[in-house]
Amino acid sequence: MAVDRRRFLQAAGLSVAGGALSPPALSPLPWQPVARAAGAERDWAWVRDQFDASREWKHFASFYIASHPRPVREAIEALRREIDRNPYAVVEHGLFHKPEEVRRAAAEYLGGRPDEVALVRSTTEGLALVYSGLAVRPGQELLTTAHDHYSHHESTRLAARRSGAGVRRVALYDRGAEAREDQIVDRLRRELRPATRSVGLTWVHSSTGVKLPVRRLAEVVAEANRSRPAGDRILLIVDGVHGFGVEDEPVAGMGADFFCAGTHKWIFGPRGTGIVWGRREAWAELQPTVPAFEMGPYTAWMAGTEPGPTEAPWMSPGGFHAYEHTWALSAAFAFHREIGRARIAARIRELNTQIKEGLAAAPRVKLHTPRDPGLSAGLVAFEVEGLGPEVVVERLAAQRIVASTSPYRPSYARLAGSLLNAPDEVEAAVRAVRDLA
Repeated sequence: MAVDRRRFLQAAGLSVAGGALSPPALSPLPWQPVARAAGAERDWAWVRDQFDASREWKHFASFYIASHPRPVREAIEALRREIDRNPYAVVEHGLFHKPEEVRRAAAEYLGGRPDEVALVRSTTEGLALVYSGLAVRPGQELLTTAHDHYSHHESTRLAARRSGAGVRRVALYDRGAEAREDQIVDRLRRELRPATRSVGLTWVHSSTGVKLPVRRLAEVVAEANRSRPAGDRILLIVDGVHGFGVEDEPVAGMGADFFCAGTHKWIFGPRGTGIVWGRREAWAELQPTVPAFEMGPYTAWMAGTEPGPTEAPWMSPGGFHAYEHTWALSAAFAFHREIGRARIAARIRELNTQIKEGLAAAPRVKLHTPRDPGLSAGLVAFEVEGLGPEVVVERLAAQRIVASTSPYRPSYARLAGSLLNAPDEVEAAVRAVRDLA
């Protein structure tokens, strides 16, 4: 439920005499989709025009951090101007109202409910808050995979140190390009133990570009949970950042308990924003790490009582932050609606299939990402025989092609086709890699 500052203080028993905290008259903020004729679609040239990313470069690393599209830039700037004009009034009024608007926009995209969404600054922060808040006992274990990012591994390590639990990492496949769905599912099933308290997975691996079949893996966890009491139930925690905004998949129906994702990558949201979605029942198994600026915990503090079972908004870190970025996140979800999530997914699949097919046909180029779109998404990892990944990226940059290296051991070069790219740019990038080989 949306809560403005006046109602919040009244519920807490504080005086608002004289109307000093009445909300200001804010200017309309430009974050709704532009009206267009029924059935009309935005073409890909229009989409590219929304970004200020330099056209002198071919951008194949946009998944790292996004160039803000026009609607997001305008929403940030409109909020910045309003805050600069009257910082106290705007922030005081928006402190509880605006996050609710953002949660509603996120929930619509996720296929869930606003009260299932916490707002964070990044995937890393979301994972850390979930693992640090999880009730886990000595003798239990936090299970992750060998393919997860540093942020996921480190979140489990730190949580285990605090709780006395163990950490175990397993490989779900041996070589990315040869990964098979049944193999991945069978390996996870074999690795679950009575002591397993959580399973940490990454939807799309930034190391190899492998996309995990999260729905089937969630079924494996659900099957194991049927015979477990509540305190021993396995929680499925997903780092979803490189599938979020890429796949036409409602997150709330995937079967995870928690889903963490930054929104400043494929969602094209403001930099320094992210979400954690969780099942309503699962949130009660966590304890917040950072005080939240939310009605429940604040009024409990005023009354000198405990706030009760954790709710999703209570996991959003409180304190002052870059409000113009956090509150403008709604514009990014509106931008995706403007284009259409199914069209976005199909476009990204088309471009990255073109990359994979082109690289697979090149001599002395080894593909590490499955060619099957069911097991891959928007990232393509590869290596060129005789050249380190840093050299490949450097030589592509000399041709004004932005590629990246994967921050893992071993490291690979990566190309990622996104909404900033067109098929002719993909062909140019593939041709440049062939020339290197």
